[in-house]
Amino acid sequence: MMKTPLFAALDETSAQRLMESMQRTQLHRSETVFNEGDPGDSLYIILTGKVKLARTSGDGRESLMSVLGPGEMFGELSLFDPGPRLSSAIAVADTKLISLGHQDLTEFLTAHPEVSMQMLAGMAHRLRRTNEGISDLVFTDVPGRVAKALLDLSRRFGQRSEQGVQVDHGLTQEELAQLVGASRETVNKALADFAGRGWLVLGAKSVTLIDLDRLRRRSR
Repeated sequence: MMKTPLFAALDETSAQRLMESMQRTQLHRSETVFNEGDPGDSLYIILTGKVKLARTSGDGRESLMSVLGPGEMFGELSLFDPGPRLSSAIAVADTKLISLGHQDLTEFLTAHPEVSMQMLAGMAHRLRRTNEGISDLVFTDVPGRVAKALLDLSRRFGQRSEQGVQVDHGLTQEELAQLVGASRETVNKALADFAGRGWLVLGAKSVTLIDLDRLRRRSR
């Protein structure tokens, strides 16, 4: 939690004081934190659980931009560029959040300007990941994108098991397809192929990665 940009530049006492002043929220799966187009008035940090950031097209199709887990922050763009939310934030598991309103955050950053640089660095990192995802849509085939998405999820949510790395990502097949930017049928075909080769074992809203080296090679 202390690696979160909001806390990283603070000493332990200041970080604990800030955390205690923040509002706590508990959500069940599929509950919404905010909707695309809502006024941006708070940032959020995930204590436990997972949250997806998604956008909806004019014809109602949903595009999953990212999945965030414990210690990750979202909604901070509203501080630097006030306006409507650019995406919806929805829990994909039972989730606990802490949040800080726009006015309280502005006052806090005025008193701790060093935190602003940490927050900008965090935003730049997320922008870099977004640009990489756009590049993958152009230059990488669907199986390669599936392999890369699974490896990314394993780095952030994976736990070592006797079989390999178990990833309880909490996503439905449709949500995983949205994250990859392909149809569910095409993504399922890639997953079945990987499973048939012995690279992974599929579970309900989870996957166990067995052959990480082959998945890495396939993701390139």
